[in-house]
Amino acid sequence: MTEQGAPRAQETGAQETGAQETGEHRTGAPPGSPGEVFGAFLKLGLTSFGGPVAHLGYFRDELVLRRRWMDDAAYGDLVALCQFLPGPASSQLGFTLGLLRGGGLLGGLAAWAGFTLPSAIALTGCALGAASLAGTDGVLHGLKLVAVAVVAQAVWGMTRTLTPDRDRAGIALAALALVVFAGSALGQVVAIALGALAGLVLCAEAPPVRGSVSGPEPTLSVPLTRRTGALLLALFAVLLVVPPVIAAASHVQALALFDAFYRSGALVFGGGHVVLPLLQAEVVAPGWVSASTFLAGYGLAQAVPGPLFTFAAYLGAAMGPEPNGIAGAAIALVAIFLPGLLLVTGMLPFWDQLRRRTGAQAAMRGANAAVVGLIGAALYSPVFTGAVFDAPDFVAAVGGFLLLTVWRVPPLAVVVLLAGAGVLLA
Repeated sequence: MTEQGAPRAQETGAQETGAQETGEHRTGAPPGSPGEVFGAFLKLGLTSFGGPVAHLGYFRDELVLRRRWMDDAAYGDLVALCQFLPGPASSQLGFTLGLLRGGGLLGGLAAWAGFTLPSAIALTGCALGAASLAGTDGVLHGLKLVAVAVVAQAVWGMTRTLTPDRDRAGIALAALALVVFAGSALGQVVAIALGALAGLVLCAEAPPVRGSVSGPEPTLSVPLTRRTGALLLALFAVLLVVPPVIAAASHVQALALFDAFYRSGALVFGGGHVVLPLLQAEVVAPGWVSASTFLAGYGLAQAVPGPLFTFAAYLGAAMGPEPNGIAGAAIALVAIFLPGLLLVTGMLPFWDQLRRRTGAQAAMRGANAAVVGLIGAALYSPVFTGAVFDAPDFVAAVGGFLLLTVWRVPPLAVVVLLAGAGVLLA
């Protein structure tokens, strides 16, 4: 069923092209303003607990059902695009919804700011106040146990959805072994690339990725031309290649910081938790952030609403080398979100054609299976080895996992419970 003014699949190709060139788009309500978009997403940024999958539900309830910005068919099409690309799916979806509603990139930036800043500010404040928290060893240890429970939940859920057959389970196991034995950021990149290649061979017969709704696939008009999309994709590639070369030659820490977080954000397939092993390799291995501070911050990130990627703001503020503090938080936050936003915006004008290609879908299935292996390796090290030291720790971590997966206790409640358990165990 289509709302008044919603996208209609039967519109002609000429009409769709004209909408792209003139900036017109059809959603379930008249075009809004960046201010309206910011207000709607600020509400979501303050109340959306539960991770990326839950965020998709919050967005649908608030923007599709209540505000009627678009219909379910168009929303499902955007969800499929954001799941297809690397990057934080819920933030990419929010940016795209803001772009369509707000009439262009300013609307997308308003959506990103409203959804991201509440948790980013909270985590930056926690990092700046870490000195006062440092004496509370039990609380910090409890937060590390939270990280064990949350990452185990992510592995469990992703295994069921992304490795449903023997071929993809084998890809995941191979990726896990490669990452565990290689122990470097390069090993993670190679694992994802090999997973995509294996997907081309082993996963071509799986059903194609579709939107979240049944019926005819809608054609979505966007206020961007293909030329603009191509320029944004080129910028994504330039920022992936040029900064590490300049940083290595100049030894400018600010540029090295930007590069580390940009590359981490560019390689995240399958959800926000995938960023954990990538960031650990980038900031803990060179000694910018201690393993203890890293795991405690990851635990804190479970207690705030909004996207998990705002963990980057905590790390940027808690850095040892300058820039750190507020400047470090700002650089890290922008850098980790930027690649995903460039990709989704650049791909919008091409999505209708690309999503129908079986080769692209097969490669993504293989890459997503490899992601399960990456998260499994991270669950072992540094998460489990850095938090579980004795039998009571193990019982507390398993208890947190069961609370999340079996009893469906909200993550915020699990954070509070395990922080208290950490104090008692200390």
